[in-house]
Amino acid sequence: MPDTPASAGLQVRVARRIQLAEDILGLTLAPIGNTPLPPVTAGAHIDLALPNGLVRQYSIASTDVREGYQIGVLLDPASRGGSACVHRDIAEGDLIRISTPRNLFPLAASARHSLLFAGGIGITPVIAMADALHAAGADFTLHYCARTLRRAAFSERLECAPYATQVNQYFDDATPGARFDAFALLAQPSADTHLYVCGPNGFMDHVIGTARTQGWAEANIHCERFAAPTIDTGDDGSFDLVLAKSRSTIRVARDQSAAEALRAAGIEIPLSCEQGICGTCVTPVLEGEPDHRDMFLTDAEKATNTCFTPCCSRARGERLVIDL
Repeated sequence: MPDTPASAGLQVRVARRIQLAEDILGLTLAPIGNTPLPPVTAGAHIDLALPNGLVRQYSIASTDVREGYQIGVLLDPASRGGSACVHRDIAEGDLIRISTPRNLFPLAASARHSLLFAGGIGITPVIAMADALHAAGADFTLHYCARTLRRAAFSERLECAPYATQVNQYFDDATPGARFDAFALLAQPSADTHLYVCGPNGFMDHVIGTARTQGWAEANIHCERFAAPTIDTGDDGSFDLVLAKSRSTIRVARDQSAAEALRAAGIEIPLSCEQGICGTCVTPVLEGEPDHRDMFLTDAEKATNTCFTPCCSRARGERLVIDL
């Protein structure tokens, strides 16, 4: 079973709050006292404990943590309470709790060349990758897409970066000649080139789908999603969760998640994203076949059927026996 994220065990101070772009807030989270923050690798994220009690994950935009962890938070119109709380309730000087950094989106050490693709707020982990690759003297190209310049976070930082000539920015309202063309960019698959993709699901599906069509190997395609794709739940049925340790059975209704059923029965499990992205709620499965709907477990991990994410995944049969 994969490791689950560290709990929000570090207290930090909001040293800086700035508007990075339209509807995108930037926070610098600094250490308290003289103890430095743990180091960060490109692609890492932290769990942020919000004032409203929710916990959300945010990518770190720089591996240089001398001033603190830099994060960017998009105000999502469909916010379930996370991004809205950050924009509304967190101010400079506030003390908040975070987890230690965790990296589910690392750079591949073996890559001769790296192609970085970012859409919208997906630039947050990708710009840290560009910084790290440049510092290592590695070969890379960054392609950044946004609706307009005013909605492009870190655009000025990219323009002033020492690797600015390796950066291409595309905006939907730009002239046709400057439009993003994934088909052309991915026309020549290479065994020693790795792709990294982060952004809205539609953007990611387009880039990854194009790469697969062009013959890129799955092992060379790396991605991180901020939101889970929409799943058709019309055929969902009810099932039983059997708790092996207490020998009790909990019925999960067709319109209820396994996590919700557990909570209603008084059984608390750690939850964070509640979309199957972060892995916080991963739970061991002892018997039965899960209907995996998460974006966290790898295909190989899902095939073993030894764990599942109760926040979104279900059972393929009548019951699952879980190690609770």
